[in-house]
Amino acid sequence: MKTAVMTDSNSGITKAEADELGIFLMPMPVIIDGEICFEGTDLTQEMFYDGLKSGKDVSTSQPSPGDVLDMWDEILEMGYEDLVYIPMSSGLSNSCETAIGLSMDYDGKVQVADNHRISVTLRESVLEARELAQEGASAKEIKEDLEARAYDSSIYITVDTLEFLKKGGRVTPAGAALGAVLNIKPVLTIQGERLDAFAKVRGMKKGKHKMIEGLKQDLETRFRDADMSKVVIAAAGAGLTKEEEEEWTNELREAFPQVKVHYNPLSFSIACHTGPGAIGTGLVVRK
Repeated sequence: MKTAVMTDSNSGITKAEADELGIFLMPMPVIIDGEICFEGTDLTQEMFYDGLKSGKDVSTSQPSPGDVLDMWDEILEMGYEDLVYIPMSSGLSNSCETAIGLSMDYDGKVQVADNHRISVTLRESVLEARELAQEGASAKEIKEDLEARAYDSSIYITVDTLEFLKKGGRVTPAGAALGAVLNIKPVLTIQGERLDAFAKVRGMKKGKHKMIEGLKQDLETRFRDADMSKVVIAAAGAGLTKEEEEEWTNELREAFPQVKVHYNPLSFSIACHTGPGAIGTGLVVRK
């Protein structure tokens, strides 16, 4: 390929997968009790969720400008004509805006696509970008294509505990306490820009049903003209067991037998706010 494709670990793509696909991956920083670790490099799923469960102070950050520039320079020195970088949504982090500013010094050789996606939906964007690059598309053409179709996606998440939403200021302490007593589970959604409330239910089972309802509503309204062979649905979760992963994936396959369904863990940038045990799903309409 003449055009390099780069993303960050918020896509859920692992380093091994990136190497196999021939794309470049920027690991996202995670701060645990003041110590900086990097998703997928020196911080595994087990270490991350152990930190959350044990009450450590866990937060996420954007990559340093120096690390971003170093990776861009290294990639271009390999002989690529240009590079398209697809970070997490600008509505969820400043990392995209920072990258756009840094790219101004590269005379168009670095294009930053503000794809308004994260996690399982961002993953599909990166895979599409790779396909376009293989077909000979330039970084600018890939950026324009991804941005034009950025909102052809949806994400729904149900959290198992309100503790982490309380920490992030999205739920008051009183609301979290009442929710715990009543077994209330908020269903959240990401429709491009940011994490918003979608519904409230009693228990995780009803949360799953509400998320499936949300996907069905999207397919009947926003994406009613979509070719179902181009629709991809991802099951996702935060620190789930293999049995829980398979159970949720199979529920989605039964609900949507006409589309491709696969499983990917939630990225740490989302899981940091939802906490362990969260279950989610994402829908993408591919080109």
